[in-house]
Amino acid sequence: MKMTREWITPITTGAFLLTAVTGVLLFFHAATGLNKAVHEWLSWIFLIGAVFHLILNFTSFKKHLTQRKGQVLMGTFALLLVLSFVPFDEEGHHGSPLIPPAKALARTPLSTLAQVAGTSPDQLRDRLSREGITVASYEQSLSELVGDDFRAQVHILEELLEEEH
Repeated sequence: MKMTREWITPITTGAFLLTAVTGVLLFFHAATGLNKAVHEWLSWIFLIGAVFHLILNFTSFKKHLTQRKGQVLMGTFALLLVLSFVPFDEEGHHGSPLIPPAKALARTPLSTLAQVAGTSPDQLRDRLSREGITVASYEQSLSELVGDDFRAQVHILEELLEEEH
């Protein structure tokens, strides 16, 4: 199969649509089913289509690089890409707005965390027990019980704050 615009343009357009829709769903935490896997794996088709599109339109692409507007726009995106690798805070996180609240909840006494979870301290203790965590006092925090592993703290918070059905 020869790579021509009649193939590459529909492939790139379809893959862009797929990647854009699943990306928006992931951004708004509305992804369901296979959305995340489709976004991660099938976006490779978009990348391949974009590379072939670039190859087929290389003369036009070079023209954009000689014009000020094209240089500024492509340079801006290149700079944003570089900046995306810079850690946001001293702990190396990339600035998720959910990290500070999760850390605060992990440091909160279990008696207060139970209120946040809309349950009693005894029910919270039972949930923690099902996760293999023994509670000696309701004044302990998850960070005391689980340790400094932030991922472990978030995992337990998810389990505790998940609504029971």
